[in-house]
Amino acid sequence: MKPLNIFLATAPGFEDMLEAEARDLGLTGASAVAGGVTFAGHWPAIWRANYYLRGATRVLVQIGKFRVFHLDELERLAMEFPWDTTFKPDSEIGLDFTTKSSKVNNISAISQRLAKALRATVGVSVDEKAPVTLRVRIDNNVCMLSVDTSGDPLHIRGHKQFVGKAPMRESLAALMLRKCGYDGSELVVDPMCGSGTFPIEAAEIARNLAPGRSRDFAFQHLATFQPDRFAAIKEDRPARDTDLHFYGSDRDAGGVKGAGENAARAGVDDIITFAHHAISDLQRPAGKPGLVMVNPPYGGRIGNKKQLFALYGALGKTLRGGFSGWRVGLVTSESGLAKVTELPWQKNRLTFPHGGMRVTLSQTGPLP
Repeated sequence: MKPLNIFLATAPGFEDMLEAEARDLGLTGASAVAGGVTFAGHWPAIWRANYYLRGATRVLVQIGKFRVFHLDELERLAMEFPWDTTFKPDSEIGLDFTTKSSKVNNISAISQRLAKALRATVGVSVDEKAPVTLRVRIDNNVCMLSVDTSGDPLHIRGHKQFVGKAPMRESLAALMLRKCGYDGSELVVDPMCGSGTFPIEAAEIARNLAPGRSRDFAFQHLATFQPDRFAAIKEDRPARDTDLHFYGSDRDAGGVKGAGENAARAGVDDIITFAHHAISDLQRPAGKPGLVMVNPPYGGRIGNKKQLFALYGALGKTLRGGFSGWRVGLVTSESGLAKVTELPWQKNRLTFPHGGMRVTLSQTGPLP
């Protein structure tokens, strides 16, 4: 069987991080492109990517590609297409369309013709609430058919119920941890932990827990799915014990409680301590230096500037005074806020879109 073209979507700016993770997973030929990573593989590789990749947001597989110039031609090609190799008879799928610089550009008409072909050839009906979505892209008169094999975005791990005021997606948190050099072998502290995303992701990585272990996927509804083989894939990378402990704190008592509950649902609450206190009361944990990873309030996200400058100043003072040897990763929308900390930021900063604004991940080396 010819390998399929597979696209791993991710947050813009983190393509190289996801490429490295995909290669670590054994996805041969993974290559970073704008918006994600591409590679060629078969269905088991698609299942593996969905189940194990922490930094991907979706896994799309191209099932067809052809030139089309007229609606009648689109209908004829759709009638001839081997839909039954991908979709189960009498199942339901959603349809998603975009067109660009093409003669066939009427979305309503395209939808009607494709729905007619799917119903006539394999008995598939169209329902926007279906677990599987067929993505149709017509660009310069070339029609590309791709299946979203993930369903819900992959940052939805299946165990976070409490969400803070300005939540960080798990996939993005995992990519930032990787960018800051975290590999599961050191302590991680988050002194403004919100719903606990950074400590929970760090603990899961340390224990080698698959991010997809608590959820279902769209590919489980396809004709190509083999439950026994997927069950074997889930046993490929067993969980491991760790002697590490992780720490999160926040001045919001409700947030601390919710973070603890999220950690319990993720099965890592025994190796994370969450505490309710101000940044100025943060204590350095016992053990070797590790990583302080923090996503403080910033800009239009939360708070006003005067309060923010005081908060960042307190963060910097605490870390400079008690965290010698530790590295710091900080997310903020304004360089002035990072500067207020008086921490020795490196020049290799990464700027990316998040929460409707441009934000920057700044890093230090080991603090003096």
